[in-house]
Amino acid sequence: MVSSRFAGAILACALPAFAQPSYVAHPDRQAAVKEAFQRSWDGYYQYAFPNDTLRPISLTSENDRNGWGASAVDAISTALVMGNQEVITQIVDHIQTIDFNATSPDSESVSVFETTIRYLAGMLSAYDFLTGPLSEYVTDQAQVDKILQQAINLADVLSVTFITPSGVPINTLNYGADGYAVGDDTTNGIATIGTLVLEWTHLSDITGDDKYAKLTQVAEDYLLNVRNPDVGEPFPGLIGTDVNITNGFFTDSSGGWNGGTDSFYEYLIKMFVYDQDRFSEYRDRWIAAADSSIKYLASHPTSRPELTFLAAYDGPNDLEFVSTHLACFDGGNFILGGLTLDSQEYVDFGLELVEACHATYTATVTGIGPEVFYWQDNKLPSNATNNSPPPTNSSAFYATAGFWIPEGGGTYVLRPEVIESFYYAYRATGDTKYQDWAWQAFLNINATCSAGVGFSSINDVNVAGGGGFTDFQESFWFAEVLKYSYLIQADDAEWQVNAGHDNKWVFNTEAHPLLVKGTPI
Repeated sequence: MVSSRFAGAILACALPAFAQPSYVAHPDRQAAVKEAFQRSWDGYYQYAFPNDTLRPISLTSENDRNGWGASAVDAISTALVMGNQEVITQIVDHIQTIDFNATSPDSESVSVFETTIRYLAGMLSAYDFLTGPLSEYVTDQAQVDKILQQAINLADVLSVTFITPSGVPINTLNYGADGYAVGDDTTNGIATIGTLVLEWTHLSDITGDDKYAKLTQVAEDYLLNVRNPDVGEPFPGLIGTDVNITNGFFTDSSGGWNGGTDSFYEYLIKMFVYDQDRFSEYRDRWIAAADSSIKYLASHPTSRPELTFLAAYDGPNDLEFVSTHLACFDGGNFILGGLTLDSQEYVDFGLELVEACHATYTATVTGIGPEVFYWQDNKLPSNATNNSPPPTNSSAFYATAGFWIPEGGGTYVLRPEVIESFYYAYRATGDTKYQDWAWQAFLNINATCSAGVGFSSINDVNVAGGGGFTDFQESFWFAEVLKYSYLIQADDAEWQVNAGHDNKWVFNTEAHPLLVKGTPI
């Protein structure tokens, strides 16, 4: 059943509610982000390439993503939008050589989810750009065609994981002496199931072979149409986390917008942006999830009731007042949904979430938000079993910040989600404060996470200097943090998100822009 709010959005589509704002470019800020990209790339290329990940302090590498050069492939779309010809050439040359039929000996377990969002999406994005608006960067058409062939090769390797009784894929593929063998997982999570459909559908649309889309859409159907809603759908549109691979039934009632569930909700509205003619059901399910989140999960800390976070849940009667840096994409996703559906309510709620996630940055010593944080809800009784106050040693911090950081929860692993939501807020409103917030976040990350020949994750955002380095430069540092930090300060371009119903591109969860198939919306 379509909600009344959605019916209003449909009517509003006749007269778009959002005009395209005017935007301001900052060449000096763009240059600074480009410099950080180049320094990160130079360190990686000298000391880690063609392996996956740079350890910038020890000047070594790690193959955490199967040894296919994750940082290189993840960096390709950022290099393209920055116009970095040298790096583009280096990555395109590398993609020609990858053998997806084997992994490196030290990284034999393949995640279908991670491989899809980083490698497959990176290659598809590169193909879209190089056969479209950025074709001047690679003039050898054979190289461009090989990028698409490599995407096909990779999807063919991964396809075996969908051969299950239900069609729900197993997320693990293991490489050994006899080649690949599917893992023995009995469940899969909704993020790892539900964050394949955009990339695999796009591959089908490019190639004309619908087998890739069918595999992921069969699996997605178990999330769109929950088979055991008494367990798997504790709130309308909000579902559990894990699905039984044999029968597609949910095994739990817990969830929210945190890691393990997050990008399932993200892709619901993005599939509608990708092609509204085919994916109206995804739109309807996003609306149901968004409405339930506003009604049931929106929460305000006792010490900062002006802030709005989304709680997690363990069934319909047990909220958990915990969130994460990962979940801070939620503001941007609500804003994108509001722009797409002409709903000011969704945009405004998204902006509230953005404000709260900004507060997690401004409150810490380093000016960077933590991996995990808690708060006490201002609506529930203070003595409720699920509404504990902060520990004594965090009470003063909570009084001013509106959240507290649990022991071990203060890490920062070069995550993008807060800057990502600043980007959507800016593109929706044109308000330059979001550019300033993103710039300050970039400066803080640059000051604290710069390490050796690149950048590193840190141990504690609430300690001066970050409490030490992990000596690890994540591939999504290239794909996401540096891309969003650049685009929010950059000139307008056709791949930029816009508020005027002319989105020709949609970003996957790793910030790789993909060309939409349907009419731009």
